Amino acid sequence: MADDENVVTTTSGPVRGLDDGITKSWRGIRYAAPPTGERRWRAPVPPEPWADVVDATTFGPVAPQPNNPVITLGPGAVKDEDCLSLNVWSASVVTPDDPRPVMVWIHGGAYIFGTSSQPLYDGRALVSDGDVVLVTVNYRLGALGFLDLSSFSTDERVFDTNLALRDVILALQWVQDNIAGFGGDPERVTLFGESAGGGIVTTLLTVPAASGLFSRAIAQSSPATSVYDSARAKRAADIFLQKVGVEPDSVATLYDMPVDRLVSAGLELFSDVPAATPGTLAFAPVVDKDLLPDYPLAAARAGRSNPVPLIIGTNKDEAALFKWMKSPLMPITPDAIRAMFAEIAAEQPELKLPSEAEIGSAYSGLKMKAAGLAVARDVGFRMPTIWLAEAHSAVAPVYLYRFDWATPMLRALRVGATHATELPYVWGNLVAGRKDITFKLGGLKVGKALSARLQNRWVNFAVDGHPGGLPGDPEWPPYVPDQRATLVIDRQDKVVDDLDRDLRAAWGTEVLNFL
Repeated sequence: MADDENVVTTTSGPVRGLDDGITKSWRGIRYAAPPTGERRWRAPVPPEPWADVVDATTFGPVAPQPNNPVITLGPGAVKDEDCLSLNVWSASVVTPDDPRPVMVWIHGGAYIFGTSSQPLYDGRALVSDGDVVLVTVNYRLGALGFLDLSSFSTDERVFDTNLALRDVILALQWVQDNIAGFGGDPERVTLFGESAGGGIVTTLLTVPAASGLFSRAIAQSSPATSVYDSARAKRAADIFLQKVGVEPDSVATLYDMPVDRLVSAGLELFSDVPAATPGTLAFAPVVDKDLLPDYPLAAARAGRSNPVPLIIGTNKDEAALFKWMKSPLMPITPDAIRAMFAEIAAEQPELKLPSEAEIGSAYSGLKMKAAGLAVARDVGFRMPTIWLAEAHSAVAPVYLYRFDWATPMLRALRVGATHATELPYVWGNLVAGRKDITFKLGGLKVGKALSARLQNRWVNFAVDGHPGGLPGDPEWPPYVPDQRATLVIDRQDKVVDDLDRDLRAAWGTEVLNFL
């Protein structure tokens, strides 16, 4: 039967996908057993194998999460704890004996929102030319994926750490074991992600258990320094228990607690933590001395990051989205920024922090509100990205970028090239339905050309580790101390040497240890 051409046998059992004549896709493939019941807050394990062909033509459930009008989960999305699935995308017509490089996508969403099945991440435009095989991954979110309850473990009851990181690692192991059956090359796997997904990428760069599971990495707008120690994670866990009304000696009751209650308490914690301690996230990876031995930046500075080529960068106006959404996640006002630095000074008084005047030297000429947005952008995204680029470049090629393009409408709304605005260009999905206003004032022709350039660089990087451009595009050199080349992605791309010179001088290197 013709349908049998869409059946692939995995290590767990056969799955049948669908073929639309341009692309093939296999959706909702289970890569882990359901993380439910007593498997809540436990490391993922492979699923029980199956013998019959499983239908893989619809996306799997979405990880339990609060509703968010900004994030469209997709038509018919169902939230369920049994969410550990992935999707594979490939061109319909390929040479079977010529394995293609693989790109594995980790979605963003502040570690509490999002899913691999969002319409934005439809893989058809990215794979239709037949150059890559694409995998998009679900992982646990919020309290179910990032709450660290390990301090309450006993001999009879164990709570594992960094559950979402472990989910992604198991998914990457699935790719190593199975992707050849879908036409992919397990020796050429590029891990890429944005925002929280980018944070998972930069964290996994320094996780020993992830070594060898991917050979290149792309981190878009990674909050690379939003990784916390076990003491801070314990404080978050204590607050969470208070919110759900559970005493420390009754933690086992969490196994049977309705998931909606856990999600609701997680949302409260998500909002309360950055409000009380600006610049701090409720949910993020934890230095547990087990899976994650050290802060990623500290490990990278010590030469302990996995030596794979890396593309890393941020958007010019990252913080504008958080201001527009009135989000507590980023300290934008002067009072919030001062509170953040006061907290840092109290936690680590031995650090020599830059003064307001020293940091302000990089933002001279900006009005107070604009300066607050710039400081928030740089403390949350740009400076961690620069520090990681500097450190990782000692062990592997690094390519640094800044995404500057904004459509006339986004400029009119005063959000510019804000957080996540590069995503439609990476995916080639520029218009999200009739209600999308992004191009209502023009810019679509420029946007299509920019998307072609950006996709070409990302795919070329997946092919051979070098982000070569289209004919006529500028050569993008690696980031090295003598040059510090940065690709500025805009209406017309350009390479600028040491684009961030003033920022580096103002922020220095001492501050990276507390972030």
